[in-house]
Parts: sequence; structure tokens; C-alpha cells
Amino acid sequence: MDKMTKEQRHRCMAAIRGKDTKPEITVRKFLFSRGFRYRLNHPRLPGRPDIVMRKYRTCIFVNGCFWHGHEGCRYYVLPKTNTEFWKAKIDRNRTRDAEEQRRLAAMGWHCITVWECQLKPAVKEQTLESLAYTLNSIYLNDRKIKRYTLPEEETLMAAEPDNKL
Repeated sequence: MDKMTKEQRHRCMAAIRGKDTKPEITVRKFLFSRGFRYRLNHPRLPGRPDIVMRKYRTCIFVNGCFWHGHEGCRYYVLPKTNTEFWKAKIDRNRTRDAEEQRRLAAMGWHCITVWECQLKPAVKEQTLESLAYTLNSIYLNDRKIKRYTLPEEETLMAAEPDNKL
């Protein structure tokens, strides 16, 4: 049973924001302090990613563990009341997230998902450092020199007999 009245719960749930959340601001401050520049919620990309880095062709999604159904996370627990509604809502969010990331990948974008639980104080530094490492790796791999090799073909001279027939 819910400890709040219906009006209190409505007010509480209505106050939850979709943009400029604390985890998102944490990631943005870290990236900016490291010299990474980005755009927020780019309207022309599928799903309006939280952070878009055109130089790296990378989209970063900062997801809340509850709202996006982070499997195996202690912060993802279905509510005891109205369970069918919440299960359907979170499943829709998951399928929408997967579809958006698939569409972005088809457009040539790299997608990185940072979960809310990965930004808790115990593991925040490790998560942010690995994010910076991943971005630098993407940048270097996209711009490395590609060596092309020509396939060696066996050419026949006009004076040579063709013994292969």
C-alpha cells in the first residue's frame, strides 16, 4: 500500500524532470572540465540524446535506473501498487531506447549509456574516467590511418602457355 495520498503521489511524480537531472549534470560537468564540448538534446537525432558530441560522432544517454529498467540494479524495483502499469511503461521505455540506439547506429553514431547507479560516489570516478577513455578511443579509431592492400592478381603473359585449362 502506498504511504502517500493520491494527490501527494501525483505532485511527487509530476516534479520529476526529464532534462537537467543531477546525474546528467554530473556527466556534463566532468566532460566540460576535461575539454570535451557537446550539445544537449539534439532535436534532429532519434530519441533526442542527452549529450551529443559531433566531433566524436557519439551520443550519450544518461538513464535513470528505475525509469529505464536497469536489470540487476538495486535501484530498479517495481512498485507494489499498480504493477501492471509500471511494468508496461518500463518495457515501453526499454524497447524505445533500443530502437533509438539501433537507428543512431545505422546513421553511424556511437551510443554510450551511463546509468544513474554508475554515478554514485563509490564508483563515480571510475565511470567518468572510463567514459573519457572510451571517447578518446572512439576519436582515435575513427581517425587512424587505414592501410589499403591491393589484391594480387596472377596475370598471364601473351607468350606463356595457359596450363591451367
